[in-house]
Amino acid sequence: MNMIPAIDMRKTGINISVLRKNAGLSVKDLQNIFGFGTPQAIYKWQHGSALPTIDNLVILAAVLGVSMDEIIVIDKSVDMARTA
Repeated sequence: MNMIPAIDMRKTGINISVLRKNAGLSVKDLQNIFGFGTPQAIYKWQHGSALPTIDNLVILAAVLGVSMDEIIVIDKSVDMARTA
């Protein structure tokens, strides 16, 4: 059984929400920083139904004052055979 790391989208979303709150930012604040017309993308990130693009992840890390590794939660127990 080969194990490969995978991003845990739900836990990453929770992490984004916690980090945002710890930074004293609202969803509206992030919406304005990213120049999004609506907050939907941020809500999707927080709910784990979507991930930020790499470009947005770089900005998010800078805005939150953390590294990208501190935002993304990795699940190292994913069986490669299950993902094929």
